[in-house]
Amino acid sequence: MSKAKPAALPPDTMIGGYRIIRKVAAGGFGVVYLALDADGQQVAVKEYLPASLATRAPGELAPTVPSEKLSLYRLGLKSFFEEGRALAQISHPSVVSVMNFFRENETVYMVMNYLEGAALQDFIITARDLKQQKVFRESTIRSLFDEILRGLRIVHQHKMLHLDIKPANIFITDDNRAVLIDFGAAREVLSKEGNFIRPMYTPGFAAPEMYRRDSSMGPWTDIYAIGACIYACMQGYPPNEAPQRVEKDRIATALTRLRGVYSDNLIEVVEWCMALDPLSRPQSVFALQKELSREGERRYTKLSVAEKVRLQFDTMVTDTKKNTKSIAASVIKPK
Repeated sequence: MSKAKPAALPPDTMIGGYRIIRKVAAGGFGVVYLALDADGQQVAVKEYLPASLATRAPGELAPTVPSEKLSLYRLGLKSFFEEGRALAQISHPSVVSVMNFFRENETVYMVMNYLEGAALQDFIITARDLKQQKVFRESTIRSLFDEILRGLRIVHQHKMLHLDIKPANIFITDDNRAVLIDFGAAREVLSKEGNFIRPMYTPGFAAPEMYRRDSSMGPWTDIYAIGACIYACMQGYPPNEAPQRVEKDRIATALTRLRGVYSDNLIEVVEWCMALDPLSRPQSVFALQKELSREGERRYTKLSVAEKVRLQFDTMVTDTKKNTKSIAASVIKPK
């Protein structure tokens, strides 16, 4: 039986001078609420509440943490608090704005501007379902990620990493701003320090080094995720996760099918960002910005009919082999 999730704070709860209206979202490491400040303005309040370490009964304010998990809980708490402090120093329209952070009820709360709109993931799903040749126009992709990279560059200048960039964490506001949300400092501490906590990464968008505890992470780790997000905007689906790519990499084949639909330059940018070797990727956001802004060098390589047929044949052979292996594994049992 799965463990019950900690209960969210009920409506009308007062914390730090903010009145909770309702729960907006919940994840493995916290709960986000819509709340009102003292002037009646809407804000988002994020509460540190790791479901794997703490419990909370309905109606209670403070989490309950078993003694054997207390040191790890406090480590994540400290990291979450430091994340709030660091984000509060960043003022950029493409980075979620932290207006306040405070300790109360034996946990930490982060107060952010409340954004209205939808995640990029929702737009990708909607666009994909239209079944057109292009999920997004290239000009839209370049404009969107130019905004995001401006914000990410500031984040990296403050010696921070996001570590969970994905379409669900890129928010498109009703006034057409692209904003990076849900930074992962506490998540990273917990995944590195806690042996019993599964690594926190999003398959398809997490760089290979995030699967290995002994690897160093840096701007290149976030850049891999940016490449994966651009790929999702082009294909309508996330790329294969890194361990699958290490075994057999099909990214180049998938991107080749898009030649003629998107420019060679954009396809090469995605391949560069998503290199399995961290040293083969752009080492800074500035280097990526420079390449992505080369509007004047767009070339479109049209695939010949023979190349299209060959690609289609290769895909069919690969899928057949994969299905055969799957069937064999399910019916052949050791004696």
